[in-house]
Amino acid sequence: MSTIARTEVAAPEALTFTRAGALRGARQTLPLAASSLTGGLVFGVLARGAELGLAEVALMSTMVFSGSAQFLALGLWATPLPVAGILIATLIVSLRHLLLGAALHPWLARLPTARAYGLLFFLSDETWALTTHHFRAGGRDAAFLLGSGLTMAVAWIGGCVLGRAGGSWLTDPARWGLDFAFTAVFVALLVGSWRGRGDGLPWTVAALVALAAHRWLPGQWYIVLGALAGSGAGMVRDAR
Repeated sequence: MSTIARTEVAAPEALTFTRAGALRGARQTLPLAASSLTGGLVFGVLARGAELGLAEVALMSTMVFSGSAQFLALGLWATPLPVAGILIATLIVSLRHLLLGAALHPWLARLPTARAYGLLFFLSDETWALTTHHFRAGGRDAAFLLGSGLTMAVAWIGGCVLGRAGGSWLTDPARWGLDFAFTAVFVALLVGSWRGRGDGLPWTVAALVALAAHRWLPGQWYIVLGALAGSGAGMVRDAR
């Protein structure tokens, strides 16, 4: 009698979506939310100088919810408004979200499509780093991203509105060291994401390419090129 060998393929582990997961995400995001609030204050102050109204600042911060894109748009703000230039520039600086979303795909693909895409509205560098760590550590509650994103959104929008409404007392954010808030956050995220010497190659490649692009290319291409180069180096490392 012949024997037929069968290979059992384990089904992908299902995700949950619970209130407890959302609360966990919110709690773990609180330290980063403080920096989001600080960055929002700075944006609100600068928006006040650019003569954006309180309602305009609140609407932009709610609909866009992207510090990098909003600061970039504010730097291009002029009369008449260069709509095409702002759209192209913010598209370029936001292309990194393609990589962030692709990294979360193995987990979020297990959710209903509408829920998965709804969660991606709250995707930012900070929420991506925390959610990825949650999944890699064995967590399987997708509501973690929702709780983390809502916490960051409330802090960011609140900071932007407060900065615009009462920003007359904060005329020079750099004087208070607020301009360093984003740098401090990303350093903390990098330290928390370090998984060993194997991460050294893609991180170094990303940094060198980003620095070179910043030096020799105009605009915000250094963000996209650095991310792509680091991702490519990571793929080569994993293939080996």
